[in-house]
Amino acid sequence: MKVLIIGGVAGGAGTAARLRRNDENAQIIMIEKGPYISFANCGLPYFIGGEITDEDELQLQTPESFHDRFNVDVRILSEAIKIKPDQKTVAIKNRCTDETYIETYDVLVLSPGARPVSPPIEGADLDHVMTLRTIPDTLQIQHFIETRKPQKAVVIGSGYIGVEMAENLCKAGLDVDMIEAQNHVIAPLDAEMASFLHAGIRQQGIGLHLNSQVTAIRPDQVVLNDGRQIQADLVLMSIGVKPETDFLKSSGIELGQRGELIVDDQMKTNQPDVYGLGDAAATKNIVTGTTRVIPLASPANRQARITADVICGKSVRYQGAQGTAIARVFGQTAATTGESESTLLRQGIPFRKSYTFSNSNAGYYPGSETMAIKLLFDNIGRMLGASIVGGKGVDKRIDVLAAALRSGLTVWDLQDLELAYAPPYSSAKDPVNMAGYAAGNILDKMMHPFYAEDISGFGPNDVLLDVRTLAEHRDGSIPGSVNIPVDDLRHRLSELDDQKHYRIYCAVGLRGYIAQRILVQNHIKASNLSGGYTLWESMDRDSCFSP
Repeated sequence: MKVLIIGGVAGGAGTAARLRRNDENAQIIMIEKGPYISFANCGLPYFIGGEITDEDELQLQTPESFHDRFNVDVRILSEAIKIKPDQKTVAIKNRCTDETYIETYDVLVLSPGARPVSPPIEGADLDHVMTLRTIPDTLQIQHFIETRKPQKAVVIGSGYIGVEMAENLCKAGLDVDMIEAQNHVIAPLDAEMASFLHAGIRQQGIGLHLNSQVTAIRPDQVVLNDGRQIQADLVLMSIGVKPETDFLKSSGIELGQRGELIVDDQMKTNQPDVYGLGDAAATKNIVTGTTRVIPLASPANRQARITADVICGKSVRYQGAQGTAIARVFGQTAATTGESESTLLRQGIPFRKSYTFSNSNAGYYPGSETMAIKLLFDNIGRMLGASIVGGKGVDKRIDVLAAALRSGLTVWDLQDLELAYAPPYSSAKDPVNMAGYAAGNILDKMMHPFYAEDISGFGPNDVLLDVRTLAEHRDGSIPGSVNIPVDDLRHRLSELDDQKHYRIYCAVGLRGYIAQRILVQNHIKASNLSGGYTLWESMDRDSCFSP
């Protein structure tokens, strides 16, 4: 069996290695148009910032070491330019000599990856405008910083790479501005969760320009659509990626609207003996059942294993992805799994939601940090998605939630999870348990929630009731609210009007829940602000309520 693999990073190299473990006798050829294979592209920003100092550490394997270990014919600087599935041939261009030759195959694996999107912006071709996708990109940026000594950098786009690069350019000593066309950073997050990140970004002195687009790039500045001009000696484009599949357009291999490979659950394309995977392939989302590209390393590696096993005759299938991701953002951590609220709304999928704020470890143990957890679930408690923003411990909790979602657990199952507890690491009720309790209370109708975005639609029969302490109320409150601390509420029920609907809030929702239970059991209509004043204040400060 002769297997030709196009692409030598996560998907391609992973397929080749698994193939060799399955079949010692297969002839495996792996071509890569760049000079490196199997490199740690997720680590590239941290090389720019100086946290990773050895360039060699970015390479997991060299062509030589990969050949020695797996007996794979690795050909770097080799680009596939034309495929003829009916003849089982690939035209390959040697980028060193410009010569083109034809290679045959029995099985073809397509893992070409994706390339940065290059929008038609005036000045985008200037030499101080760069992208980050490969090791050569990284070395180019590092060389530019060392030789040109830029002082001001602008990062266009604020996805995972964008925010990581903004942080690491700061670490490299540059003043940084971030430009984002949407109303928040990191698209998989919803705006209200991202608002916590925005505050931290701005506290670091970063210029964060949301709802803004770059219309022109000049040698020393970028121009925004509202006419503002921002000084820039270095511009990093980070507005997304596009599948690297232009060479397949005349091949008969089915592509989607953005050029993504259309594959089934065994990673097979519509052409016999041709497989596709990685950042160039659209796969099923396990929450919605829809297909889309999820350009993350973990799915690519899993797809590589599935592809190699199917090629070798094993009856395995790719179950889909859920988009679990995490990023460090200027000292905070943001993580997501499953779908966001905005995506569920666009797709018309019914959902419920809850917000909880929990400490990373026991509150009485020094060093505890707060995390905000947003849980999305359906009317029977099945998890649809989760996001967390906070300090330490976010990684542990998002992994638990990702495993729960993958396993089909409900919010009640989250309540029952027996998670490791000791004061330095957690509380006896872990943040995951607490998220499950809050969501379960909503479904059990023990907690009647309302949300910060609902407040603008309240009528004369709605009364905002702040059950925090008087000192907290004086330090800041939702306009129009009255204050009765929760510990005084039972003794002041006579002050309430049983014809009104009391919209209760506290700091994060816990005292509000207690107050709501008191009022409801005294036959007074009440509901509780999920996420409390903390979430409302962050959204108000960040203009999340603007149209």
